[in-house]
Amino acid sequence: MAHDAAHAHDAGDHGGHHGHPTGIMRWLTTTNHKDIGSLYLWFAGIMFLVAGSMALIIRAELFQPGLQVVNPDFFNQMTTLHGLIMVFGVIMPAWAGFANWQIPLMIGAPDMAFPRMNNWGFWVLPVAGALLIISLFMPGGGVAGGWTMYPPLFIQGGISYDMTIFAVHILGASSIMGSINIITTILNMRAPGMTLMKMPLFVWTWLITAYLLIATVPVLAGAVTMLLTDRNFDTHFFNAAGGGDPVMFQHIFWFFGHPEVYILILPAFGVVSQIIPTFARKPLFGYASMVYATASIAILSFIVWAHHMFTVGMPAAAQLFFMYSTMLIAVPTGVKVFNWVATMWKGSMTFETPMLFSVAFVCLFTIGGFSGLVCAMTPVDIQIHDTYYVVAHFHYVLVSGALFAIIAGVYYWLPKWTGHMYDEKLGKWHFWLSTISMNITFFPMHFLGLAGMPRRYADYALQFAEFNAIASVGAFIFGASQLIFLWVILKAIRGGNKATDQVWEGAEGLEWTVPSPAPYHTFETAPVVK
Repeated sequence: MAHDAAHAHDAGDHGGHHGHPTGIMRWLTTTNHKDIGSLYLWFAGIMFLVAGSMALIIRAELFQPGLQVVNPDFFNQMTTLHGLIMVFGVIMPAWAGFANWQIPLMIGAPDMAFPRMNNWGFWVLPVAGALLIISLFMPGGGVAGGWTMYPPLFIQGGISYDMTIFAVHILGASSIMGSINIITTILNMRAPGMTLMKMPLFVWTWLITAYLLIATVPVLAGAVTMLLTDRNFDTHFFNAAGGGDPVMFQHIFWFFGHPEVYILILPAFGVVSQIIPTFARKPLFGYASMVYATASIAILSFIVWAHHMFTVGMPAAAQLFFMYSTMLIAVPTGVKVFNWVATMWKGSMTFETPMLFSVAFVCLFTIGGFSGLVCAMTPVDIQIHDTYYVVAHFHYVLVSGALFAIIAGVYYWLPKWTGHMYDEKLGKWHFWLSTISMNITFFPMHFLGLAGMPRRYADYALQFAEFNAIASVGAFIFGASQLIFLWVILKAIRGGNKATDQVWEGAEGLEWTVPSPAPYHTFETAPVVK
């Protein structure tokens, strides 16, 4: 401590503000939870533009039958990286940014429990993101094996595959560090009187999410390590010729991968459960049932993984088990939807941008849930597995689900983060364009999948042309409308109407559990510890 204080004193002598480094060193060395939250959010935003551009390359190629824009190999590299970056480089870091910004404020903690590990957990992310993008330019070409990294596709291929495996390891390490930090902060640093059952729902969803991450990410690490040794050291874990089993990889991967989709969506449930009560001017309906439903979803997520594998030749008993357990997970999810609707019921609702995105979330995420039930039925899934029906299903869950909740949360807390109100009119433009174009993009994919169009193909039969053209037009409108979002954020950071202590008028103190007036600027500097 004395050494730290002396060091801070030296920094002060060299012109640092209050003994703090400035410029780039401030961001590289910061241990302030708000700074790190902002870094996560900006990283997620940049990666969103990168992975979104990849999606637009995919949709440009699929605009009409035949090969127009890219060759099939590059097309597969785009699908692979789009998936990996969107999951590990956009949604997860965005939620980490929300966790860093909001959890200490919501539970009355001065900062996160392990501030230096917090800094490290963020700064390994750009390295992993760079590895993924640079892999495209390696000799032997980029990774065309799919974001799920299935062997034997992932056992062949050049150095780009090893880079991708390394990147996944780094991303996993970041997730584990963040999760340890979040669990410790929530369990040990709550303000006096804040019992677990008084915590805001967002804090609850992240506590449960962090446990899921710690339980599953090491499983993914094991799977990709076995892939790495299969590739480079002639182990034969997944190589049938050497006595291995490629289906074993799927079991290990999806034992991580299914809880992972709940890792992506549970914080969204938390954010929406903060926003809807505010704009309905009512407390959340069924707080305790929401907490238990979230925990139930987390526990059940561990016993449904092989519903991703109904076509690998499992015994009928296993197929029945995974079918029924998957349908069971719809129950706590339905409880949540019921509670959100009941919260809005007879509320004095207003429809500012965060509320619009939250209502869209409830409606469209529910569509994604219903198509998930369709996929859960084994005989149906055998028909639609690996078709565009599945693509439609998970994009309804992850775009109008996770992504819309992230956008809603950004609009909701932007006044708190920047001290300025965002432009409401532009926010509403962003909402309507995003929501309409998202449905134009992904709804026709249900029909394509039911008609039998397989995913991950650069070319397709003539019968699928119209729906693909519609989907591609929707995708480009969706992509363009995200530029409005970027402009709204930059505008709020640069200035605008001052945010008051009570941003959302008439919310009667439902806004933030721990009152925290909007700072004069975004980042309060922490006092130097003597």
